[in-house]
Amino acid sequence: MRWRETSPVHRSEITIDLGAVRHNARRLLEALEGAELWAVVKANGYGHGATNVARAAVDAGASALCVVTVAEAVELRRELPEARIIVMCPTDELAEAREARLELVVSVSGEIPEGIPVHLKLDTGMGRWGLAELPPPPANVVGLMSHLATADTDPAFARQQIERFREATEPYPHLTRHIANSAAALQLPDARFDAARCGIALYGISPFNTDPTEHDLRPALSWRSRLARVFLLPPGESTGYGRRFVAERPTWIGIVPVGYADGFRRDMSGTQVLVAGEPRGAVGTVSMDAVAVELDRELPVGTPVTIVGDGLLIERHAWVAGTIGYEIACGINSHPARARRVVVD
Repeated sequence: MRWRETSPVHRSEITIDLGAVRHNARRLLEALEGAELWAVVKANGYGHGATNVARAAVDAGASALCVVTVAEAVELRRELPEARIIVMCPTDELAEAREARLELVVSVSGEIPEGIPVHLKLDTGMGRWGLAELPPPPANVVGLMSHLATADTDPAFARQQIERFREATEPYPHLTRHIANSAAALQLPDARFDAARCGIALYGISPFNTDPTEHDLRPALSWRSRLARVFLLPPGESTGYGRRFVAERPTWIGIVPVGYADGFRRDMSGTQVLVAGEPRGAVGTVSMDAVAVELDRELPVGTPVTIVGDGLLIERHAWVAGTIGYEIACGINSHPARARRVVVD
């Protein structure tokens, strides 16, 4: 990354590697052993950019795209006119869906809309969206689906859901059946049926919150910044709100110009970043626009800082924050006013 004084300096740079997305799509297809891969690109592709990720996934063999809202689907339709696009949450935007040639999911009781391809969603144990039982499907129903609650944490309960789904859908072998998510696609062969809706693994983030390389997944997102200020903190002095870090000895501190407004969350205090390629701890309280890191020596302003990438996993930050990689990825602010975004094909 180059920082030029003659042009506006970006606070950070986010890079999306579409080659990694294609690799992950092919890896999932390999694991699915003949079932279709449906790429979940909701929430702007988990913060990675829905259109670019969707195009890369389709290029690598994904046969459908899944989103949550009609608005997300319509935006994709403009860029991918021939793609199969499924809206997974309830909507009453039927006219817009027909015009954009979308497929809808019916997951609450009521009439099944006509003139639109429909998937019926059965609640097998998620306890959120889903029908208590499947009605006789009319001619415009093209798929039957459910949603696994514990494929990443409790395979035994997931298998119970899979069997409930199998029994309920057995009378309709002519319809496409899909229940698997990323975790099930990788770990539960019985869940694969005809198609799998995979999101997080497509981006190279582990659905199990472990190292993604365990399943031959490649992280697609990198996030880098720089040291914007370097100073020596005397003993007894502090950095950041609340004086959560007080120097016990003369300590070099670097200020990185990202904070929770950029997606570097307050509960990531104590995580590690790479400064000039070396791990350094974030200290004190993460503020809205900056985080302090403890250095082992004086370094020049402009020294590169890697927040995600170069072997530093988004999952590591999730462990510190007590959350999952999904939330960290979706929370990164890639608005041009705060970050430069680079897409690598």
